[in-house]
Amino acid sequence: MPATHEVINQVPPLPDHNTADDPALLEALARGGADWAGPELRAAGLLAGSGEAREWARLANENTPVLHTHDRTGNRIDEVEYHPAWHNLMRAAVGFGLTGAAWQEERAGAHTAHAALSYAWGQVETGHMCPIGMTYSAVPTLRHSADLAERYVPLLASTDYQPGAQPPLAKRGLLAGMSMTEKQGGSDIRANSSRATPSADGSYRITGHKWFTSAPMCDVFLVLARAAGGLSCFLMPRILPDGTRNAIRLQRLKDKVGNRSNASAEVEYDGAQAWLIGEEGAGLKIILDMVNASRLHVSVDSASAMRAGTVAAVHHASHRRAFGAPLIDQPLMRNVLADLALESEAALALVMRIAQAADGAQAGSDSESAFRRIGVALCKYWVPKRTPAHAAEALECLGGNGYVEESGLGRLYREAPLNSIWEGSGNVVALDVLRALRRAPQTADAFLAELDTASGADHRYDRAVHRLRTRLSGLAAGPEADMQFDARRTAEAMAITLQASLLLRHGHPAVADAFCASRLDGDGGHAFGTLPASADTKPIIERARVARPGG
Repeated sequence: MPATHEVINQVPPLPDHNTADDPALLEALARGGADWAGPELRAAGLLAGSGEAREWARLANENTPVLHTHDRTGNRIDEVEYHPAWHNLMRAAVGFGLTGAAWQEERAGAHTAHAALSYAWGQVETGHMCPIGMTYSAVPTLRHSADLAERYVPLLASTDYQPGAQPPLAKRGLLAGMSMTEKQGGSDIRANSSRATPSADGSYRITGHKWFTSAPMCDVFLVLARAAGGLSCFLMPRILPDGTRNAIRLQRLKDKVGNRSNASAEVEYDGAQAWLIGEEGAGLKIILDMVNASRLHVSVDSASAMRAGTVAAVHHASHRRAFGAPLIDQPLMRNVLADLALESEAALALVMRIAQAADGAQAGSDSESAFRRIGVALCKYWVPKRTPAHAAEALECLGGNGYVEESGLGRLYREAPLNSIWEGSGNVVALDVLRALRRAPQTADAFLAELDTASGADHRYDRAVHRLRTRLSGLAAGPEADMQFDARRTAEAMAITLQASLLLRHGHPAVADAFCASRLDGDGGHAFGTLPASADTKPIIERARVARPGG
């Protein structure tokens, strides 16, 4: 019997490839003095680009976590069940040292290496990177307590993934979460009302409700609650040292737009036991160490998502024909693809520079510490802000095939808005940029010194820097309300100009030229695919093509 139709002009699946085969990524790794991480980066990239890992990602998102509040006999257990594919993703990420290993690494460039590994591995799936990133970010906060750091940091830095309900110090490796947000305050954690009461044994008992606690099956959590001395930070284990369950009651799992593979819960603390980190009343200052590290992590996640979307779009256009010619050879599609690749590469340049600044700050550099203070806020504001539009355009490149779940672009699209919200929404972070500029003048000095290193490289860039200097010099003179109203415009201008500086110094000449022409010169439009006719799209797109391993 003859076939009813023949399938032609459909795109083959993305081949197995190495996500670390990215020239911009490898160049950034070398700039940060982290070439020693090359073999591990290639191993992570090889697995991330494999069909096996992509199948883990699909299964983990189609088989979402399930909350079990009680066992069959009515005992409270508060357990979340995950699909085995989730555990495969987690085991790989922990095994690559993406939790706390960077803080224990003695070689230079540890955080640069961490960012590169996260970028390469994270392209396979974003949801599981939430507990991975929180664990990485918990370490600097725990170091405010020498005793807790000595006991817990080596376990947070472990490459052993050991899920299950056991006392933390009896395990070979730990995961850490954060539990800050309450329903009445959201990002305004000063409005938190959970209470902490000291016990005779030196611990505290915490009572209250948390509106968002992601990855509730982590082993320990950093929790904010009000003690007698004010808002304070605590370490709370899920399982107590004697093996009993802490009084952490999972009320329900959030039904989220995306991030489906990862559970996020509303939590009730009913006198849950926890240990103070630092001093009473210093909770906000202490937890900000975690927030700043986490802001870098989510920015890397967003840059990683942009790369995944760009690769998918270029792959599709390379194999699909329309209107008599391959899509990738059609001028307007080349404009779109080049613009996507341009945004992706600019995001990577920015996040890797901030990771490099984190290394410098840890090494004791005052200038790098000041630059990191302003840079991580700019990075967190801008890169996640650009990701949803980027994901939508990448999806559109696939047409109707992109709007079905089998493409994987739907998951990318739903995940994209999350990082703009996590660790402070756009307004919160833009205002943080202003706060840094006004309260810590050395951050502005460090930022402008960074821009000056590319002075004279491009006339459009020089004009943009001049405009930005004028804007920043006028900040202190204007009314507070006007500065706040304009905060997003200021943060955007700073982030884009910094990206241009990095691309001019370190990027491919075609990438830097097209970025300056479209983002600084006013010769480009607002939608993706509006690069000026002068843009050399070929080398830009070629940097986003994938190749099979060894070929």
